Amino acid sequence: MLNENHAFILDFPELKLDIVQLNHDDLTFRATMQKYHELDYDIRELEVSGSPIDDANMHDLKLKRMELKDELYQQLTKHHQQTTS
Repeated sequence: MLNENHAFILDFPELKLDIVQLNHDDLTFRATMQKYHELDYDIRELEVSGSPIDDANMHDLKLKRMELKDELYQQLTKHHQQTTS
């Protein structure tokens, strides 16, 4: 879908408190989250403007966004398990 918002907190509402806490307390998580949001914004801007890049480059951007999301999710689930144990 074009211009779909992939805001991290929208995709994982059940982990909202963990996201807020890690974003506040963990500089590495915060930096990765910032990269994720910037990349997501860039992708959505390209989609709205008619994707003025080729398909391979767009695919690479989306793959990088997915990798960042996976990295963040792993950190989140680890944090969630530690705080609920």
